[in-house]
Amino acid sequence: MIKVAFQGERGAFSEIAAKKYFNKAIEVLPSYSFLEVFTKVKRGTADFGIIPIENTLYGSVFETYDLLLKYSLSITGELNLQINHHLMAIKKYSLNEIKKVYSHPQALGQCSNFLRELKNANIFPAYDTAGSAIISREEKLEPTAAIASAEAAKVYNLKIIRRNIQNNRQNYTRFLIISKGKSIRKTNNPKSSICFELKSIPGALFKALSVFALREIDLVKIESRPIPQKPFQYVFYADLVGSLENAKINLALKNLGEIAINIKKFGTYESGKTFIS
Repeated sequence: MIKVAFQGERGAFSEIAAKKYFNKAIEVLPSYSFLEVFTKVKRGTADFGIIPIENTLYGSVFETYDLLLKYSLSITGELNLQINHHLMAIKKYSLNEIKKVYSHPQALGQCSNFLRELKNANIFPAYDTAGSAIISREEKLEPTAAIASAEAAKVYNLKIIRRNIQNNRQNYTRFLIISKGKSIRKTNNPKSSICFELKSIPGALFKALSVFALREIDLVKIESRPIPQKPFQYVFYADLVGSLENAKINLALKNLGEIAINIKKFGTYESGKTFIS
């Protein structure tokens, strides 16, 4: 059985995404942090890892970008998951009865409008949405709720008090599948990810983007991250449509090499499908 590491407790959105992607029985390995996910894949404890890379409301997950650069792992897949948040507790309390609400800071932010309706509740951040479900189940002194997935409610036998409480229904998280090996899936709609550090020359970024634009290669995302050892210098991450085995893309990367200090290829994979949590 395939082993897949994810950050969070059972019932986390990352676990839901993993099950949607592989679409078969897998052994999931809950992990405390993104670093632990990468470490498990690197050491072979897990065959794959699944990590969030960006959210439509909160933007990029910078820690993921930094770990991609640090670890020599491949990106072998991606998917988009619509995030639906639900308020849950051990009992079906009325909203006025609830004294505490726990969830991940991003989930709390994504449900801020609803939370303002809870006049008697104090709001507490937790390291994980599914972890907050555990907290709410174990709290015995006061009526305590959590904001998490419907899967978390099922796993921890909690009652859903209010469904779909997020401010914006257009709330999606893009996840990447990482592994030690390259993708072996057939790609009908290939997408590739790279990163590069540019030489300190005038117009370097313009020239870098031009090697793709002049060949009509579609760059669908570019992100910069600081290089800790080089103050105020940056590494650029780019996602592009097409395969790294494509002759036109290879030529573009060859030209990019003339103005780049280094180029790292993360891999080619199938453009992600969208699922509902």
